Amino acid sequence: MLFAPNVELLFSEAGEDYADRIRAAGAAGFTAVEFWGPLGRDLPSRPKDIPAVAAALEETGVSLVAQLAEPRTQFMIPPRDHSEFYRGLDEGVEIARRLGNRRIVVQSGTGFPGASRASQLDDLAEVFTKAVAQIEGSGITLVLEPVNTRVDHPGSLVDRTGDAVYVARCVGSPYFGVLFDLYHSTVEGEDTAAVLANAGGLVKYVQFADAPGRGEPGSGAIDWPARLRDIMDAGYDGPIGLEYTPTQDSAASTQYIRGVLDRLHTSR
Repeated sequence: MLFAPNVELLFSEAGEDYADRIRAAGAAGFTAVEFWGPLGRDLPSRPKDIPAVAAALEETGVSLVAQLAEPRTQFMIPPRDHSEFYRGLDEGVEIARRLGNRRIVVQSGTGFPGASRASQLDDLAEVFTKAVAQIEGSGITLVLEPVNTRVDHPGSLVDRTGDAVYVARCVGSPYFGVLFDLYHSTVEGEDTAAVLANAGGLVKYVQFADAPGRGEPGSGAIDWPARLRDIMDAGYDGPIGLEYTPTQDSAASTQYIRGVLDRLHTSR
């Protein structure tokens, strides 16, 4: 397991410059990072100096493992004009390839109360099937993130892991999968082992924050040794984004979860 701090939230001690935050993450021993939208078109993300970020990644040997698709789109809200999403996707893919990133996170937007949930999930699958076809040959994988409706994203269409799994199965491409965010899943009351078993090999990215509070692992009530075992037992061995608001110094906030992982490896 490779932890990737989100430099929108972590290593802000290094200043506003994302390149400096990447350097700070590298100095703290991380070999991967993630961030939100590279162009900062959606709040609270901010624009990145792409040449400076590319230079910092090369200088430190740190890899970028995830970014958000821009702009965020309300796919199911009339008039359902998705042209800006598809245009922005091409731009995002170009930036991702320049930065060596192979993963772009997409979300569903809110559901439309005038249509059934099932029909909207089918329509969303059509949107992403077209998106995958559009970027064919790029080597980029799109990952759909379910986000909780109970605290952070009221009205989101895809709020449960099973919904994202359904859409991914409909898309049916190795370049489309599910982002399993343990924070959102926990807030929704999901059984981690059960939803991961249902997902099979469709989970192509994982993110961590504790709940309640969305702080660093160890700051809330999640049983981290148990949840890490669930993820390892499900066969996921890719990077894990640390997407939380730290309650202490960024480097110190990662010590607990790194320690849990080390102890699990030692015990196996």
